[in-house]
Amino acid sequence: MVISRVTMAIFGALLAAALPASAAEAPQNFAVVDTPAAVPEIGFTDAAGQPRTLADYSGRVVLLNIWATWCAPCRKEMPTLDRLQAKLGGQGFEVVALSMDRKGPDAVKKFFTEIGIEHLEVNIDTSAKAMFTLGAVGLPMTLLIDRDGKEIGRLIGSAEWDAPDMVDFIRGRIAANPERK
Repeated sequence: MVISRVTMAIFGALLAAALPASAAEAPQNFAVVDTPAAVPEIGFTDAAGQPRTLADYSGRVVLLNIWATWCAPCRKEMPTLDRLQAKLGGQGFEVVALSMDRKGPDAVKKFFTEIGIEHLEVNIDTSAKAMFTLGAVGLPMTLLIDRDGKEIGRLIGSAEWDAPDMVDFIRGRIAANPERK
């Protein structure tokens, strides 16, 4: 039996369309790890100055974005993270935007107000220890973390987090990592 290239291309396209969202390929520049590894514990504070850790988000898939108000690419991507949180945020998923601003939460609150951020919480690490603990070579850096606190992958640099391919990829990772009962 001879199968033409056209037939194979059509079959491949149909097969790709039939794959579950969890099989979606990682978007460009998103490095998925072969074996998820525990993310080191980091500490930070919320808008009220209360201590927080990643353990506070246990049981959820977390997109941890390390950023700062003075970082031009970070400023550009922040609205896309806000829209992603609005679209997917809830019991099973959370965008945690962690600012490295030394000026404290007021600088982040002012920035959020200026650019219309409505769905992200203010989280800050004025010491920038989290950046070094997580191995950030620059800002922004984003980690996708599973419900058990293990890194699924990371993206160094900015991204359009609400782009359809990115949303499909993250939805797939949420679905591939079901909630614990």
